[in-house]
Amino acid sequence: MRQLIGRFRPFFVYAGLFSLCVNLLLLVPSLYMLQVFDRVLASRSNETLVMLTLAAAVALIIMGLLDLLRARLLATAGITLDAMLGPQVLDGLLANAAKLGGTEYVHGLRDVSVLRGFLTGSGIFALFDAPWLPCYIILIFVFHPLLGSVALVGAGLLILLAFFNEKLTREPLERLQSGSRRAARFVDTSLRNAEVVSALGMLPAVTRRWAGLNTEVQKLQIDTTHLAGVMSGATKFMRQFIQIAMLCAGAYLVIDQHVTGGVMMAATIILGRALAPVEMLIGGWRTLVDARSAYARLDKLLESQAARQDVTELPPPEGRLSVERVVFAAKGSDKAIIKGASFELPAGDSMGLIGPSASGKSTLARLIIGVWKPLSGVVRIDGADVASWPRERIGQHVGYLPQDVELFSGSVAENIARLGDGSSAAVIAAAQRANAHEMVLRLPQGYDTQIGEGGASLSGGQRQRIGLARALYGDPRLVVLDEPNANLDAEGETALMQAMAELKQAGVTLILITHRPSILSGVDKLLVLREGMVEAYGPRAEVMARVTPRGMPPAPGAIKAVDGGAGA
Repeated sequence: MRQLIGRFRPFFVYAGLFSLCVNLLLLVPSLYMLQVFDRVLASRSNETLVMLTLAAAVALIIMGLLDLLRARLLATAGITLDAMLGPQVLDGLLANAAKLGGTEYVHGLRDVSVLRGFLTGSGIFALFDAPWLPCYIILIFVFHPLLGSVALVGAGLLILLAFFNEKLTREPLERLQSGSRRAARFVDTSLRNAEVVSALGMLPAVTRRWAGLNTEVQKLQIDTTHLAGVMSGATKFMRQFIQIAMLCAGAYLVIDQHVTGGVMMAATIILGRALAPVEMLIGGWRTLVDARSAYARLDKLLESQAARQDVTELPPPEGRLSVERVVFAAKGSDKAIIKGASFELPAGDSMGLIGPSASGKSTLARLIIGVWKPLSGVVRIDGADVASWPRERIGQHVGYLPQDVELFSGSVAENIARLGDGSSAAVIAAAQRANAHEMVLRLPQGYDTQIGEGGASLSGGQRQRIGLARALYGDPRLVVLDEPNANLDAEGETALMQAMAELKQAGVTLILITHRPSILSGVDKLLVLREGMVEAYGPRAEVMARVTPRGMPPAPGAIKAVDGGAGA
């Protein structure tokens, strides 16, 4: 973030120069009053009054224009920062969300919006105006040391209030932000699972859970509001008391004929102007805390991303896969999910990955395609570490169909093309490789059919077949299919078997995760995973003969029951 903000240094430098000019011109009303009291009223000269008024008006017009320029400059900086930071943050959010437990920065784009709002709001002006406080106090000292001393003590007291405001409100405000984000995440999760919530009668329980989270937020809100009210009242009292003290000191000096009445009024106005930014900072402290917290979270998010360096672009992979002593555990867990897995798969070979539930099959699949990075060990494609290969480069050579197929709002063609600008020929070719072309043509508008949010207008089997077409888009050399027939009917499973045969004939490296041995007949190798460890690996017939007596894969009756359940 520091490097990124550094690019906006010219914006802030010019904003600082405009702030200097604006703050100098803000002295015009004070100087105007001083001249009116000490010169115009004494000389009774209308000409002097007119010229002073015209000069003051011109100066104030210039001040207004400079203030407008400063506001537009900072607004441009905020919008430009959003445009530059948004894509990087979204990239980091998606990369972290793909990781196990990577939801810590789910509100990253909101943090970008907070920073933009701060740069385009009034709070930033107080930060630019507050540093000129010493200059105003020095000017008041020029009028008279007593007036300067009152201004110095008053400014010190107000700054002390700002310090205590920071100490007392920072932690409660951060707790309030954290609680609000936690409640919002729960609502988002509930909305995503609205169908399950309704079907299983979970609505009262979900509502109670949210109400509990919201009650915590309300308590924190009340505490911070009370604290903010105390600090706001203390600030207003101190601000008015300082003003009265300045008038009192000025009146004393005027009575003793040390200064004129014009000096007294000018010093009072200058002091009010000097303390205004500090008062504004205290009043808008929550905005400042929000922006500072957003900055810290974004800095942490961007630092968590792997440094993107220009690397030598490797040739397209052939699909040779090597998994070398891979160990993986969830973040914050001391129990490994994958425990020293090792195997090699030649380019163009196919492998079935089987094992009991929770044995780590899907985790291993994500490690193979490079979505997750192992704690130790390495996964290589054609000898290169897949985790360090830039995703935008390796992604076009990899096909992946997860257990839960997620589609994007848009047309069927856009989803098959991975939201890219692919040609119609490439989209149709991918659908034909997945044997889904005829199915797509039967949709209301064919490839141009709008599938709705998450593919809501499609059945589970249709989503799975379109997901397979997306996985095969762009002629990938490594394809990983995780339970690709979980939602398929007989027609869909036949199409899947044909697609797998065509991939094998085309020399594509294929990894198939399944609980149904019926679709394993065409694979070359079989890997059995149990409790995160490779129990057996080798030619399919040999491994199948070894594991069948131990109940892996399931007995025929169990297979039949699973098939019946899936079909139902």
